[in-house]
Amino acid sequence: MSSAKVQDLLWQAVADGEEYVAVDVLRDALAEGMDEEALLLDVIAPVQEKLGVEWAADRINVAQEHAATAINERAMAALAHRRAESPRGAPSRGRVTVSCVDGEWHAFPARLVAEILRLRGWQVDYLGARTPAPHLIAHLHRTDPDAVLLSGSIPTHLPTAHATITACRAIGVPVMAGGRAFGTDGRHARSLSADQWAADARGAADALEAGVPRPRPASVRQVVDDLPHLADQEYTMVVQTRAQLVKQTLVDLENRFTAMRSYTDAQRERTAEDIAHIVDFLATALYVDDREVFGSFLTWTADILEARRVPAHSLTTGLDVLTGQLHDFPRALALLQHGTAAVTEHTARPVPGPHTHA
Repeated sequence: MSSAKVQDLLWQAVADGEEYVAVDVLRDALAEGMDEEALLLDVIAPVQEKLGVEWAADRINVAQEHAATAINERAMAALAHRRAESPRGAPSRGRVTVSCVDGEWHAFPARLVAEILRLRGWQVDYLGARTPAPHLIAHLHRTDPDAVLLSGSIPTHLPTAHATITACRAIGVPVMAGGRAFGTDGRHARSLSADQWAADARGAADALEAGVPRPRPASVRQVVDDLPHLADQEYTMVVQTRAQLVKQTLVDLENRFTAMRSYTDAQRERTAEDIAHIVDFLATALYVDDREVFGSFLTWTADILEARRVPAHSLTTGLDVLTGQLHDFPRALALLQHGTAAVTEHTARPVPGPHTHA
């Protein structure tokens, strides 16, 4: 059976909420000779990716996405348990720790990496989602692994990731970073001084097998040692005034759109959350000095809004209000201008039709 066919069967099972059917699909594929690593990376991973696409397109809701993800996770666990019941030798390569950045609750990619490394013969300590950095460091002191694999999907966790990477390297444990937060080309892994970056689980396993040298334990570094642009304090000021920025933006938007004054409490709360996300991504872009972090988030948000039949141009109004509040911050203003241009260009693009090509 081809991986595409197994993908289709697994997708149908998770979409229907059929956990036992999902497990049977995977077991049948194994029985027919499909390699377990291929099953994990060429079947389960693409199905999980599709869940995110379907949610973004508003074809499934959050509850459906969470339920399907839980089934995918349990199906992956069933494979691991099946493997545990088979005769096998002790891990042959070494010991590693796999963890998510503190605050990161997208644990599926990290779990996938952990299972691939176990298949490749590593002893893996999988710490899961939202691991506080002090607890991670305490674990490293106790286990002295060959490396830490740090997973992050949401860019707003990059400042926390930087602190964690610095702490790990300070005690001589190398860090391999992975996940979308670090950039599709690993640029943020490099700028935050990770020892290695991997684009996917196979790349992570291959890099570990090649060897990741241990850093020399050093005195604690300051963030400006890696990111000298932070000396302008713009990131710090935006973070410290976050609550005020969100509150004032809400007030200014109400003055522009009187219809907002009749919003329900739930609508006001949702609007405040959206503004807070914009401020958070602006702060992150200031931290790593990368305008694409901000622009990509805004165009993604525009697509989400359009899928939910909310005018995407409302984003540019919010950006304009923030621009008025941050007029004394040159880098922030440049990011807001770039974000406004990105959204304007994105929303003005032609919609592919039956006689056009995307």
